[in-house]
Amino acid sequence: MATSMLCRRTAIFSWAIRMVSPLKSYNPASSHCGLLHQIANYNPKPLKLNLKDSYIPDRESEKTPEWQKTAKYDRKLFGRYGSSSGIDPAKLWPSHAQLEEMIAEEREWNPPLQVMLKNVEAKTQEANAKRLAREKLVAANMAKMPKMVADWRKEKREAKQKLKDEKARRERLLAEARERFGYAMDPRSPKFLEMVSEIEKEEKKKRKLMKRRLKEEQSHVPPATSSADSSS
Repeated sequence: MATSMLCRRTAIFSWAIRMVSPLKSYNPASSHCGLLHQIANYNPKPLKLNLKDSYIPDRESEKTPEWQKTAKYDRKLFGRYGSSSGIDPAKLWPSHAQLEEMIAEEREWNPPLQVMLKNVEAKTQEANAKRLAREKLVAANMAKMPKMVADWRKEKREAKQKLKDEKARRERLLAEARERFGYAMDPRSPKFLEMVSEIEKEEKKKRKLMKRRLKEEQSHVPPATSSADSSS
């Protein structure tokens, strides 16, 4: 309502300015003075606004905005006008579900002092447990360090010795192939690989035969207990 009255006053003021605007046949000085005279004599009608009584929107009216029909706006009206707003304060109190939600939110963001102390103590205990576990793991690893270093050195020595043995074996095979065929051979040639396969089979047979002989020799040796009994 107040907005419509202001718009009406603005329209009247604009119309008055257009009516007293200078024309081409007028003298600019006289027209300017006439304009000032018209503006000075302009007496607008007062706005018909009721600023004394409290404004209570009509919920049944279609012209009332929806945001003025909410419980939030009712709380605002009751806080401003009190009982004269005609609003029942019992309806402004939150429901059980809303109250439980507010209590849960309050407990989550502003817990009691005892709960905060328990949380701090639990976090401290957890941090201490993690620290002790880490120190225990470090101590155990440090205790294993000499053995780990020794094993690493042993692996390095064995790998180095293995490379050395493979190199010596390769040179021996190349020398044997040179003696057998009368010329130096490429270690990637099929003839050389075939010779190596034959030599490996022969070595395998020799190892198996040696193992069998050792087993037979051990079976023919009498046990020490029986010889001691016979001597007695």
